[in-house]
This record gives sequence, C-alpha cells and structure tokens, in this order.
Amino acid sequence: MKMVFRWFGEGNDTVPLNHIRQIPGVEGVAWALHDIPAGEAWPLERMMEIKQEAEKYNLTIDVVESVNIHEDIKLGAATRDAYIENYKMTIERLAQVGVKVICYNFMPVFDWVRTNLFEPHPDGSTSLFYEKAKLDDMDPLELVEQITKNDDFTMPGWEPERLKYLTELFARYQHVTEADLWENLRYFLEEVVPVAAKYGMTMAIHPDDPPWSVFGLPRIVTNQQNIRNVLQLVDSPANGVTLCSGSLGANGENDLVKMIKEFGDRIAFAHIRNVKVFENGDFIETSHRTKDGSVDITSIVKAYHDMNFKGYVRPDHGRHIWDEQCRPGYGLYDRALGIMYLWGIWDTLSQLKEERSCE
Repeated sequence: MKMVFRWFGEGNDTVPLNHIRQIPGVEGVAWALHDIPAGEAWPLERMMEIKQEAEKYNLTIDVVESVNIHEDIKLGAATRDAYIENYKMTIERLAQVGVKVICYNFMPVFDWVRTNLFEPHPDGSTSLFYEKAKLDDMDPLELVEQITKNDDFTMPGWEPERLKYLTELFARYQHVTEADLWENLRYFLEEVVPVAAKYGMTMAIHPDDPPWSVFGLPRIVTNQQNIRNVLQLVDSPANGVTLCSGSLGANGENDLVKMIKEFGDRIAFAHIRNVKVFENGDFIETSHRTKDGSVDITSIVKAYHDMNFKGYVRPDHGRHIWDEQCRPGYGLYDRALGIMYLWGIWDTLSQLKEERSCE
C-alpha cells in the first residue's frame, strides 16, 4: 500500500509538509484547491505550485481529495453540462501534474455530517461526534452555523459560497428521489470516466458520511450493493471507489472485509479509521486501534494485505490530542499514531508471511 496524508495547503493547514515527511512510510499528500468553488475549472498554474511545494520534501501529489461536484450536476439541472465540461478540463490538467486518483462524492448539499466537532473522550481527548437524536430535531441552518463558525480554516464539504443558498438548495431537492440521484450520477460518470481513462486516472467515489439519509436528502452510496451499482454504471477500471471504513462503519450492518474482497481491484483509495457506534445510533470517532471502536481495523488491514493492495491509503480523521490546535479531525499527532498502527499491522503480517514461506 502507498501511504498518503491529507494536506490542505500552505497557509490553510496547521501541519507543514516537513512534518508530514517525517512520518515513516508516507509517500505523498492527498490535496485539493479548497478555495476554488465547485463547478469551476482548476487553474493549471495552481496545481503546479502544489506539485513544486510537495516535491521539495520528496512527496507525491498522486491523489486529489476532492474535486467537488456542482449541485446542478447532482440535481440534473439544464446547466449541468457546462459544469461537467469544467470538470473534464480539471481532469486533463490534473493529468499534466501526475495525478492518478480523484476522490469525490455525490452527497446532496452536505458532505460529512456531525453534531459536535470536539466531543470529549474519558481520557481528555476530543473528536468528531454524531448524536442522532440531536440531528433529528435540528434545523439544517443551525448545523451550518455550528460547523462553519470557526473561520480559521476551510471546512471541506461546508463551503460558505454554496451553503449560503441552503434554503434554496433544500427546495430544489424536495422532489429529487434516490432514483433521480442514481440517474444523475450515471450521466456524470458516462461523461467523465472516459476522460479519466484516457489519462490513466481513476475516479474514486467516497461513500456517504454517515451512510443514511440526513434531513430527508437522498443518499445512495451507503452499502455494498450501492457500491456494486456505482461500479456497474460505467464498467471501467477508471470508475473506482474510495473505501472509507469510518463512513461505512457507522452502520454496523456493513461488512468492510467483504467489501474489500469483492471490490479490491476497483479500490483506488482507502480511508482507514475507527468509530465507536452506540445502540441509540450515535457514533464517535476514536483512535485507529481496533479495540477502541466498533470497526475491526486489524481485519481490514489484513484483507488489504492478503490481496497485496498497491493502491493509496491514508489514516482518516484523528482525535485532537496533546492540546493540539488544528482543523477538526485533521491534526498531526493522532493521524501519525494511526499511520504507525496501520504499518504495525501490515509489517507484522508481512513478516508472518515471510516466515511461513521459509518453513
């Protein structure tokens, strides 16, 4: 596996590239141009700047996370073709700087949803938390205000220029069904996947987070069958998946190991993180250690190791520990600990395999 670390860019991240480079086994960064509104084509010169910055520290920029999709594409609006053309242009330019994987999602209005960004753990650390009952009674505008009130950093998936039209967006989605969203995803993929294939790149869809409907909005990438459907919409190696153990793991019925075994050759990017799921539907993000949450991280890594996974991997959201001041979920310390935990499992499995081959 090729380990990468999500990085939000110079001046927009508390974690500098020279610190990322010091984490053992990290080969590159998963990056994006977070200030470019969804629907606009990314400028090539900006991409080149990211490439040059990363290469100073011998880091690759093979993975982009994310090139956001304009809501008109998800809605199937008459204006979608212009935004899709911009998306194709961005793919072509990303190919020029060596990008191999584009992580994206197809979630209406919101990307990830949490009710508290700094929920305390018994040990004094904090992390992202989802409280089902609170969200059931919450006004979407209240949630937006809570998530975006810290304007020190961009919050991926919660871009102000889009969310200021929240009421209008909800009205536009009022009669959009899951079937409509599937059809709009098919239309989008039929347009962009051939472009990605032309340049040897993979479009890797990220599952919905959490994997169920929020505020009545349709969500369609929530389980094994849904992912199977996505990959069948356009049957091409360039149409892949970002398998996120945390997003899918919030629903205890999802079997992550089975998904890895079925979709292995179509998983271009793996997000590995742990969540502790409670009986009432709440969940909290924990350390990566298997026993700290409800997701069997050890078995997940073993499934990747068994198939000799050569795709990209990153630790996903981390706790906020040791008084680190950082973007919610994206500090240095706990994600670095997560990487070392993942490598510990991987290296142990490799050693055991080698010992067995010598017997």
